[in-house]
Amino acid sequence: MIGRFHIGYPGFTLDVDLSVPEAGITALFGPSGSGKTTILRCMAGLERSREGFLSVAGEVWQDERRGIFLPTHKRPLGLVFQEASLFPHLSVRENLRYGMKRAGNGEGFEAMLDLLGIRPLLDRAPGSLSGGERQRVAIARALLTRPRLLLMDEPLAALDMKRKLEILPYLEKLRDELSIPVLYVSHSLDEVARLADQLVLIENGHVTANGSLTDILSRPDLAAAFAGETGAVLETTVAEREADGLTRLEFPGGKLYIAGDAHAPGNRLRCRIHASDVSLSLSAHTDTSILNTLPATVAAIVNADTPGHVLVQLQLMNGETLLLARVTERSRQALAITPGLPVIAQVKSVAILR
Repeated sequence: MIGRFHIGYPGFTLDVDLSVPEAGITALFGPSGSGKTTILRCMAGLERSREGFLSVAGEVWQDERRGIFLPTHKRPLGLVFQEASLFPHLSVRENLRYGMKRAGNGEGFEAMLDLLGIRPLLDRAPGSLSGGERQRVAIARALLTRPRLLLMDEPLAALDMKRKLEILPYLEKLRDELSIPVLYVSHSLDEVARLADQLVLIENGHVTANGSLTDILSRPDLAAAFAGETGAVLETTVAEREADGLTRLEFPGGKLYIAGDAHAPGNRLRCRIHASDVSLSLSAHTDTSILNTLPATVAAIVNADTPGHVLVQLQLMNGETLLLARVTERSRQALAITPGLPVIAQVKSVAILR
């Protein structure tokens, strides 16, 4: 999918040119007022850019140079907002049927009930649903229109943590099973790290970075965009539960050990390692309680967003997997850490995202 939009407002200009995959979740991330929602509105045809262009799956929805502009009701897209905009006078079943009318048939209805776990809700009124249940119904209704593009504008922002945790597994299933692009706006980096495949950073109406989630999060020069939450994301596979109760995870470049046995061998887990949870050593140690140690090479060093600290980008032994470590400038000098230096990354904590 390719989109180019330019809109000028008093005191603010949106000027973006972006390309995103035709499937999976692409997250738009940036501070409030940076233009994320405006981009979604442009894609939906709710805002018209005088120099706009939008192509979805090879079909042009907007090309101002050729005088093409499909109005919103002619764009095959689904919209999900912070608040689930369900018809309060209709049951869940009737709300879903409304979505099916736009598609012209009921194809996929049964599968959608199971995918989003809403079959038990069919005869209930929207007012009797929890926030998470309402959002699942709203997503199902949007998908039953058989869209070629799904736009989600902070769909979990109005939910408390319990409801967020309730709905996140369903969003992961959508990511894994849908064959359409999903544009997902969120202010929560944990949410983005758990769900997204692609990450687009937006600041002051411009795209500052666009790439795979793992690549963007492991770039030390972009750390300021994440306000102290800098860290890498790794895609791992559960290898086995060991005799002492730890579970071994494997990934290109190394292995990690986590507590517990809730994950079956062969399952894929996405893990997040904060830069503040990685320390560095010049040699391997056996007299330490830190279990997760990974041989690496220093790839780059930049100043951190806190005084007296630097961010060190580490390349693991496979040459592809990257980590970040936040260390003090004093430690960097004491260990003479420079690009190209072999080190041992000591991982103090691993967060399991899914």
